[in-house]
Amino acid sequence: MGTRYPKTVFDIDCRDCPRLASFLDKVKDEHSDYFCRPVPPFGDPKARLLIVGLAPGMHGANRTGRPFTGDFAGIILYETLHRHGLASKPVSVSADDGLKLLDCRITNAVKCLPPQNKPKTGEIKQCNHYLLNEIRQMLPPGGVILALGKIAHDGVVRAMNAKLSQYKFAHGAVHAFDDFKLVDSYHASRYNTQTKRLTVKMFDEVVKKAKRLAQGT
Repeated sequence: MGTRYPKTVFDIDCRDCPRLASFLDKVKDEHSDYFCRPVPPFGDPKARLLIVGLAPGMHGANRTGRPFTGDFAGIILYETLHRHGLASKPVSVSADDGLKLLDCRITNAVKCLPPQNKPKTGEIKQCNHYLLNEIRQMLPPGGVILALGKIAHDGVVRAMNAKLSQYKFAHGAVHAFDDFKLVDSYHASRYNTQTKRLTVKMFDEVVKKAKRLAQGT
């Protein structure tokens, strides 16, 4: 599984959400070679930049066991991270392809694949303590979180026990917390890129901003 995280941060055996656990069992029956478990964070355990996505994709992270690996969003994400010196390779193929993240880590607000890629509110809240502990125990003071999409943004705000109404999601927005900054981006999904809601240039600029803030420049 790569880096071993404390169970307070990640538990590969977690089955606390019955609907998600049952769905993973069903998908595993249909695709015996798929990972079909909670997907662990990937990258530098003490990275100053933490990227938070929504949840594993059916044929992406749920198949490979690495966030954003094997799906459309991952193509743009890893190309951009490599361009900014945050990844050793521009393409993430599998969990054992040798790719390394540099002062960067990727995690998800929900660790398990949800049906139709739509977790329920209760499932998001149930999984939130893992994100909270990851931020508290692993993100250095002055670090930066880049939230990909509103659910990821809301997950970070909830983890900080803050009011969502005081931290409104907006692409490119920067929100200050006591020990870190939160940067918002539209999710690099196929829908968002095809509709031009998010362009490659827009995503490049927001990653550049997050990296600059993380490095204090």
